[in-house]
Amino acid sequence: MPARPRAPPVGACTHRQQIVDRGTASAGFPRGLRPHAPSPALGCSPILPGVIEVHVRRLDPEASIPAPARPGDAGVDLSANESVVLKAGGGRAIVPTGLAIAIPEGHAGFVQPRSGLARDHGVTVLNSPGLIDCGYRGELQILLVNTDPHEDFEVRRGERIAQLVIQRVEQVKFVLVDQLSDSERGTGGWGHSGR
Repeated sequence: MPARPRAPPVGACTHRQQIVDRGTASAGFPRGLRPHAPSPALGCSPILPGVIEVHVRRLDPEASIPAPARPGDAGVDLSANESVVLKAGGGRAIVPTGLAIAIPEGHAGFVQPRSGLARDHGVTVLNSPGLIDCGYRGELQILLVNTDPHEDFEVRRGERIAQLVIQRVEQVKFVLVDQLSDSERGTGGWGHSGR
């Protein structure tokens, strides 16, 4: 009688890493996507989400490459490529990162504030979340504003100033109709659910 295969120990990885070559799609994964390799920092699981490969180009040889602060973080840090002073009471500036990226088709980038800058200094991303379409190939630039009413804020070159989150987005087609379907909310707008 053939021996039964042994079950893997609890917590062991049971999935096989597969890598999708650039510009191709295989193993059922879309172009530009590949599954996670086992990560000791995150714990090994067969249901880890896919890793999106994003090509990045340095426009300045010393520009900081985006990276998460910790393994598994949703956002990657974007850093200032030059110093600038944000005046108190609403001073704003477009801060370059020295980077250009190519987001895979079917995805978009969303630039969001860093919570520490917002909490401690009142500095945030003015058009948050800033949208980066997959077809954009120009320099990533961050629109910052200083909401502190009294203190100027100096952004230093190399300082982390925002977070970039890459997400899958759906393509939509708008269809003109004479009447919309009913809903429980109906036409209730601002303040409809109460204070």
